[in-house]
Amino acid sequence: MSDELLRVEHVTKNYGKTVANRDISFSVDAGQCAVLLGPNGAGKSTIIKCIAGLLRFRGDIFIGAAPNKSLEAKRRLGYIPEMPAVYELLTVAEHLEFVRRAWRMEDDGYGGALLERLELDDKRDKLGRELSKGMQQKLSIACAMVHRPDVLIFDEPLVGLDPHAIKELKAIFRELRNEGRAVLISTHMIDSVEDYWDVAHIMMNGEFAATCRADETAGRDLEARFFEITEGGEKA
Repeated sequence: MSDELLRVEHVTKNYGKTVANRDISFSVDAGQCAVLLGPNGAGKSTIIKCIAGLLRFRGDIFIGAAPNKSLEAKRRLGYIPEMPAVYELLTVAEHLEFVRRAWRMEDDGYGGALLERLELDDKRDKLGRELSKGMQQKLSIACAMVHRPDVLIFDEPLVGLDPHAIKELKAIFRELRNEGRAVLISTHMIDSVEDYWDVAHIMMNGEFAATCRADETAGRDLEARFFEITEGGEKA
């Protein structure tokens, strides 16, 4: 039986005549942390949005065995966008309750634990519009995780977070991997993932220019490889 929790098959996404993603294929296994690395405009956020079901595309994406736009797949997926999108007139606590009710889940205390870890516990009664951008990002993370999805995709998750939140989120990445979840992180900050990545796909011009595996290379070699490709235009 396959351990794949996320599978992307030959995905192409065009914006008019511009090709944002060209024939992208990869998978993320249970207990694996995969990273999409690349400069701005490489196509990282586009493939993330395709996986989240926010864009139309050619090709196939599966969460487990289910097509990514099916209800079954959405239930198993947690998505943290680069720009947090919160409900202005819901409180922090109501955001988590809304997600739990959407998936018909009882409050098992996990949401409260996430708020405490992310230093939002004292903001439970604050409205979404009253939160700073960093707090909105932390709330977005909690909302994506509260229903305990099997697959979590993060788009530039550390941008705008304070040092404590960055430390906690990195710990959460490791815990999710140890729990057998599939984690996909899109970023251009190599040092933010160097401690816990398993496989890294380096993107250029909407394609995978190279794939590196942690068991084959050291973190510093990943950085060197990244700059070889992104500055020299190499593809391998």
